[in-house]
Amino acid sequence: MTEKRGLTAEDLYRFVWVGAPDVSKADGRIVYTERTVNEKRDGYITKIRAMDEHGKNDFVFTSGEQDASPLWSPDGSKLAFARKHLDKRQIWILPASGGEARVLTKLANGAGGFKWSPDGSKLLVSSQVDAERTDGTHSDREDANRDSKEDQDKPLEAQVIDRIRYKGDGSGLWDGKRTHLFVVDAESGSETAVTSGDFDAESFAWSPDGSKIAFAAYIPEEGDDTDPDLLLVSDLYVADADGGNRRKLTGSDWGVGQMAFAPDGSKIAFFASDRSYHNATLNRLYLVPAEGGEIACLVQDRDLLIGNSVVGDMRSGLGSPAPLFSSDGSSVYALFTRHGSAGLARFAADGSGHEVLLGGDRDVYQVTPDHNDGFIVAVSDALNPGDLYRFAPGTKEETRLTDSNGVWLGEHELSAPEAFWVETKDGWKVQGWIMKPVGFKQESGGGPSQKVPTILEIHGGPHMMYGHTFMHEFQLLASQGNAVIFSNPRGGHGYGQEFVNACRGDYGGGDYRDLMETVDYALERFDYIDEERLGVTGGSYGGFMTNWIVGHTDRFKAAVTQRSISNWISFYGVSDIGFFFTEDQIGGDVWQSTELLWKHSPLAYVQQVRTPLLILHGEQDLRCPIEQAEQLFTALKRLGRKTRLVRFPGASHDLSRGGHPSLRVARLSHIAGWMEEYL
Repeated sequence: MTEKRGLTAEDLYRFVWVGAPDVSKADGRIVYTERTVNEKRDGYITKIRAMDEHGKNDFVFTSGEQDASPLWSPDGSKLAFARKHLDKRQIWILPASGGEARVLTKLANGAGGFKWSPDGSKLLVSSQVDAERTDGTHSDREDANRDSKEDQDKPLEAQVIDRIRYKGDGSGLWDGKRTHLFVVDAESGSETAVTSGDFDAESFAWSPDGSKIAFAAYIPEEGDDTDPDLLLVSDLYVADADGGNRRKLTGSDWGVGQMAFAPDGSKIAFFASDRSYHNATLNRLYLVPAEGGEIACLVQDRDLLIGNSVVGDMRSGLGSPAPLFSSDGSSVYALFTRHGSAGLARFAADGSGHEVLLGGDRDVYQVTPDHNDGFIVAVSDALNPGDLYRFAPGTKEETRLTDSNGVWLGEHELSAPEAFWVETKDGWKVQGWIMKPVGFKQESGGGPSQKVPTILEIHGGPHMMYGHTFMHEFQLLASQGNAVIFSNPRGGHGYGQEFVNACRGDYGGGDYRDLMETVDYALERFDYIDEERLGVTGGSYGGFMTNWIVGHTDRFKAAVTQRSISNWISFYGVSDIGFFFTEDQIGGDVWQSTELLWKHSPLAYVQQVRTPLLILHGEQDLRCPIEQAEQLFTALKRLGRKTRLVRFPGASHDLSRGGHPSLRVARLSHIAGWMEEYL
């Protein structure tokens, strides 16, 4: 029998990620995506797989290597999916019986999200539109090739910037395009613009009869010269399917997300923030008449967050699925986040309450209805990166449909987190977990065989949440003989509105104390922790907090800061979210609140840093630009401190979750190596 081992950084190359399930109403057949690292280890392959309604006869259904977003037509006769055509993502159509797929759309800037019309004759598609070309289309292959050649031969030009939000992490500099909606004929591919103008149309939904379309956008009223980039709001609109008779259903003080029509078309359920706590406001589930009227909140528990806010290193950019109505319209189903878990709940459409259908210590990250009033759900937990299950609400029965990583995970020993709660000195309750080193054995008398180094992990956001999901980074550190502590200090989601709001204006205050009290609690309770060999690491906000910690205490003997913030004054002007995030989270701007921003900047305390600090940063990170790392590194080197800067070429803020595979492995190896060296 082969001895099991812990995970390595290189095991990333063996992971299988599953998601995007959809079920045929005709025969219950299930399609989903399977993502793996390619043989060259320089990118990913995404295949669409299909299985029967019982989870049997699972096979690769499409032939492409970058196929995504599969959706059955309403009658189950065709599958629409996304695949590149002439270097642009377009919508393709494949008969349910198999065969050759055909490209449907030829949108000049490619296709984004899409949804079938209720009768299956059309699709609603989002696409970016050039300012000078409002129809968004190319007529034929030669036109597309000509544009590509013109781009290659185009001389260098200066780029004129007029917007304050002129760049985005992962997308780069704004190119003057706006995202709009098109109705595309499912046979001919001809399209009709539903929206147009100097705004972006975001989430969208068909009405049950196909005559109306709901979408989210901020559209300035006539005579309104307010800069939309400064408002950070989006409203709910309903328009005819041809774009006419547009009505606004919310009052320009909302942040509207996804939506769905009731089965009879009379109402619309939607996710939104009322922005009462600014960027820390919990998303809730609302209901509004489709013709406009009073908006009702269906979440009676004001501390329940709607959507999935579990953070990990396995998934990138999935988002939470839209609300789902029951067939009779009496209930709305939605994912929720609470106490380290994400689950599925049913909310009464009359606002009378909710019922948790799928809970437990896990991370439900996607859900779609099946053909028998049940659901297909994608679920991860601390020991499994993710699989598909069928869930029957009536019987609460769960049936596993995939075992995507079972074979190779069976060769490994994993560390299962143990949960605990800390009551802080100022009255908050903080949830935490500890993972023992892989292979850790205690003496028969109950005491530890030896003390072990222990690493504190800090999540990003700060309005996110660690929880019951698979973390490659944590398992790697545990496999190298470390215990791993992770927790959700104030500011994180999952513990109520006041909790998530508690860090605003207090970065480095109560949140820092929560983390230190969590470590103190762990030291008192778990006697195998070696107090003399503590490490700390985190990314984004977790990187900020790592920087803050090493500038305020010497208790940690090694630290790794990732994609971090070190200086709020420069961050304000260089981050894609800098101006509004700094004002909202710290409480001021550069010219009026310079001292306040500097007070909360880790760089202000750099002379106090004695902990060896490894700095990891992506060169194309526009969320926390690499100048934040450079400032910190330069100061530490000038002071003669132990530090090292690792730059990841081409990497955005999303490196740890969806970046270049070999860079992800390198990142993990650097973290583990630094901890090994200094702990």
